[in-house]
Amino acid sequence: MTADTLTFKRVAVSVLSVSLLLSHLAAVASPGPLTGPSVQDLPDIGSPADAVLTTAEEHEVGIMMMRELRDAGLLVENPELSEYIQDIGQRLASHAQEGDRRFSFFLIKEPGINAFAVPGGFVFVNSDLILATTSESELAGVLAHEISHVTQRHAVRGVLQASHASLASTAAMLLAILVGAASRSSDAAMAGVTIGQGAAAQQQLNFSREDEYEADRIGIGVMANAGYDPTAMATFFETLGRRMGNYGKNAKIIELLQNHPLTSARVAEAKNRAAKYPTVRPVDSVSYRLARERLRVMSLTSESDPRLVYADTLFKDDAVADYRHFGRALGLIQANSPAEASPILQDLVNRHPDVIEYHSALGQSLLAEGDISRSRQVLARAKELFPRNGPVTMRYAETLMRSDEPKLAHAVLLDLFNTVAPSQSQVRVIALAASASGDEAEANYYMAEYQLLSGELTLAIETLRLALTSPTITPVQRSRFKARIDELKEYLPPRLQAALERGEPLPSQMPDNRR
Repeated sequence: MTADTLTFKRVAVSVLSVSLLLSHLAAVASPGPLTGPSVQDLPDIGSPADAVLTTAEEHEVGIMMMRELRDAGLLVENPELSEYIQDIGQRLASHAQEGDRRFSFFLIKEPGINAFAVPGGFVFVNSDLILATTSESELAGVLAHEISHVTQRHAVRGVLQASHASLASTAAMLLAILVGAASRSSDAAMAGVTIGQGAAAQQQLNFSREDEYEADRIGIGVMANAGYDPTAMATFFETLGRRMGNYGKNAKIIELLQNHPLTSARVAEAKNRAAKYPTVRPVDSVSYRLARERLRVMSLTSESDPRLVYADTLFKDDAVADYRHFGRALGLIQANSPAEASPILQDLVNRHPDVIEYHSALGQSLLAEGDISRSRQVLARAKELFPRNGPVTMRYAETLMRSDEPKLAHAVLLDLFNTVAPSQSQVRVIALAASASGDEAEANYYMAEYQLLSGELTLAIETLRLALTSPTITPVQRSRFKARIDELKEYLPPRLQAALERGEPLPSQMPDNRR
């Protein structure tokens, strides 16, 4: 059995649970007698979208999809890139006038220019899209558009417009999208939709013309209020439209315009709306330029020689931008030549000590070079300059682990995560640090949190119960772990709550009829 087949099966099985969830929700939303807890789940009259999916349930579906994309290896797990896409996304989301909505932003390791949002506020951006932009405002325009699809609940409204009983087809559509992602083929996703669901599913997958206009209109306001150039949304789509025509039969590479159909009237309307806002000429952040260069390096093949790709940096020419030197250094690290990269990065740090990315890259390069002591020194200094910065702290912890200082690594990570909520991959790192330092109780606690972020509620509770059996557990830890179990227990169905109270083991997976 091939790896692709295994991935397909895993995705299909997972989305089956999505189907069961949505089928249950369809029963709740459908007309008919309602009894028991279902009545309490119904929204107030006047909120028809909540009759299909509440915002909490949308978030649950989004977590399922995000988890499968991560398990399929499609998410970019890079501290600096993750920090950047979250920063710009949250800056926009804070102006989206949706105070109770949580947004998360991710980069996808997929060729093609595309971005999409799924229920629950999860926004995914293909790496190639960032490389296709020429300004940070253009990237902000795409993100603002996707954020607006979420805040206006266009996916849920599409289900309502089709029929109240169409949630099963929505689940099948999610399956098609995920299968396409797992097989790394947008064609597979589209074929799954077309074959499995026909025109109705296609209509749900591609937002209506009114939805697109609304997302443009609201998105332009969001990006303008966040300080970006409101005209950039229209110009970026217009540029992609011209490029798409030039690609001929390979036009599918720009999937963004296939899922968000573009017309001259739409571009004109977006330009007219942007003209109503004050003229803004923002300067691209350094982080934007460095993120694009990092993605460019990550897209290089193993045969690519960074010395040739960045030949312009070999000469002492002041016209060569610093981000090009940064790209060359990252390319050399990737090509297993960190000794050549470190002097370049040291020069960038000396000339621009306020740029966080230069410090973290230098520490990374020195670690790859085997100079653990100097890497530790550079990153410790960076941590002083930029306290509680995620990428710097993660790189510092990585070096501390290599220098056989797991207790200090655990401490610096805990200091960060007490202030900033960690991602799933970051939780795994602190679990490893706790385990390496000999604190098995704390390591199990973090692993439980890791499992919880993966949607494995019963497994997380069982891991916390295992943590309570550690012979080195302290009274404070025991109290904290028990409180966490009591908190999570409320999300179990009554049958499993009773089993937990009797001390019985829980199933490894939450049953689908948990409501």
